[in-house]
Amino acid sequence: MVGVKRYDRVELLDRAIELFRRGGYTATSTADLVEELGVNRKSMYAEFGSKQGLFEAALERYSDHHLGAVLAPIEAPGAGADEIRAAFVGYAAAGRGWARGRGCLLSNTAVERAALDPGARRHVDAYLERLTRAFRHALGNARRRGEFDPDVDLDEFASFFAMALVGVAALIRADAPPELVQAACRVTTSVLDAQHAKPVPAAQPQ
Repeated sequence: MVGVKRYDRVELLDRAIELFRRGGYTATSTADLVEELGVNRKSMYAEFGSKQGLFEAALERYSDHHLGAVLAPIEAPGAGADEIRAAFVGYAAAGRGWARGRGCLLSNTAVERAALDPGARRHVDAYLERLTRAFRHALGNARRRGEFDPDVDLDEFASFFAMALVGVAALIRADAPPELVQAACRVTTSVLDAQHAKPVPAAQPQ
């Protein structure tokens, strides 16, 4: 039947995500995309308009689905200090496994495209805001539960953890030695541990 799609949009986007993660935007040609996606150039342009349109759709899909799964623990209502630690432990493990040399599509895009491409910049800005908001949420819970120093600036620490996560993702993308990734994660979580709420000294007998 004329006009019936013979492909699944979500499946195409997931394939495109992996291609862009491995090669980046610039090094991924339209020919690469056509071959990897298994559709002809006309169908790809009909669905996404252009390579740029496909890239931005892939960024949106990555943010909604892939990144959502990664951030779910620290975005959960009850998230706290343990979930922040677990996020960095997970990234340290990824530096030894399937993500090595791939990294995070949005972190990769922040380095490669955000300063050059307004469309990519919009997605990167939303990504950084989401990371910071998630860490601020978890830190706020930790402070309310007595797990974090009540006198520190949570906004500053949330920004620190967000930028640390982006930096770790960049190391993973760069195929850095796993020991380097693990060291970065350990130092980051040691900052969290150092700000654990200090116990109130017991009153001394008069």
